[in-house]
Amino acid sequence: GNLYVSERLDREELCGDSASCSVSFEALVHNPLNVFHVQVEIQDVNDNAPRFPQENFQLEINEFTSPGARFAVGVAEDADVGSNSLQGYELQTNGYFAVEVKESQEGSKFAELVLRRSLDRESENSLRLVLTALDGGDPPRSGTAQLWINVTDANDNPPVFAQDRYRASLREDALPGSTVLNVSASDADAGTNAQITYGFGKMPAKVLQKFRVDAKRGTITLYEGLDFEDTRGYVLLVEARDGGGLVAHCKVEVKVLDVNDNVPEITILSLSSPVPEDVPIGTVVALLNVNDPDSGENGQVSCELSGEAPLSIVASPGGSYKVVTASALDREQAAEHRVVPRSAEAGYLVAKVVAVDADAGRNAWLSYELVQASEPALFRVGLHSGEVRTARAVAERDAAKQCLVAVVKDHGQPALSATATLHVVLADSLQEALPELSNRDAVSELTSDLNLILVVSLCVVSFLFVSTAIFVFFFKYRRSR
Repeated sequence: GNLYVSERLDREELCGDSASCSVSFEALVHNPLNVFHVQVEIQDVNDNAPRFPQENFQLEINEFTSPGARFAVGVAEDADVGSNSLQGYELQTNGYFAVEVKESQEGSKFAELVLRRSLDRESENSLRLVLTALDGGDPPRSGTAQLWINVTDANDNPPVFAQDRYRASLREDALPGSTVLNVSASDADAGTNAQITYGFGKMPAKVLQKFRVDAKRGTITLYEGLDFEDTRGYVLLVEARDGGGLVAHCKVEVKVLDVNDNVPEITILSLSSPVPEDVPIGTVVALLNVNDPDSGENGQVSCELSGEAPLSIVASPGGSYKVVTASALDREQAAEHRVVPRSAEAGYLVAKVVAVDADAGRNAWLSYELVQASEPALFRVGLHSGEVRTARAVAERDAAKQCLVAVVKDHGQPALSATATLHVVLADSLQEALPELSNRDAVSELTSDLNLILVVSLCVVSFLFVSTAIFVFFFKYRRSR
């Protein structure tokens, strides 16, 4: 009953920047058959150093900028959490600038350059400083970036945003190209010094690839699709730059709204088959796991059995369900109980084929596909899950009996494969399905006998043909001699 770590853990890969990290799974116990919910907490170690999104930052600061002016220089990223995460910044000693650490409402720490003394372009037209980001580990880790500061001529009015913080909400099914919102900044200067262009500040790459901002109008649009289950919100750093190089910053908080875009997934954890007909009522015959990646009400699922089988389903902790016998079984009345009503819609789980491969690495990577079906457009199989589902709603014209052949292949060179045959009955009740189920074995035996007769007949005909050909050839040969 001991649980062991089978490979090196990586908290950042498992949980990202979440403050807490845990792994949940189901432990299956046999004799008696049961399932237990296990949750393992993964603790963080200081194995990641702070990193700036780029090694060099360039700033253009006007020589008339008043002391006390602040300039955002980006946020360093540290995949660790807690005290091991980013704690502060240090700036190379110089006579003009100091660095202050600011903390956003989300808890991220970013650095701001503070001008302590007026600049003089004629005496010093550029500065090169080293900015260091430090975490709180023991020993601490650090990352550095180069600050290149160019001192420009007079442009004494920086742009000013209408708001320091903007907020917007966007459904996760919003199409690329949808407008998020408009930001607006103004500049009291004239001419080129008052011409404002908009852009994004220093942000993680995954945020930059999701959104675009119009440089002239300040319109922020969605560039890639959203996924609430992946990221529930984004913070965009938008900057407005005038013709003289002065920059203003604002934040745009985009909240992603959940949409019920995930169907519940049913996984068969264990199945006892065959089952003796004299088992007591309440015997567990199968264990299922039902999961829906959506959140809130969209992620709440209920599970029930359809048909008239003498079975019932009981919920267990952790999203698991037990299928138990609800009344006495009678093999003579029904030898099998089985998944597909004629009222099934597209996506209905028919069965799950499972294969194992004793190899390792790529040689054990498995993929499934249907190679034969009575009605090819009715069923589909998950490429990696092996779940056989309806590809469309079941229609009245579909035959009651369906035969599917699934093949599983590995990724070795050459690829090896195996097949499995599924016999599916389309019926709305057990009584309707019983005749089809009872005829299946007889049809299979008849088909097997017919196949044997055909093979023997083919062999006999082939033998007679070859014998006749040899005789004719021998006769002509003798005649020509």
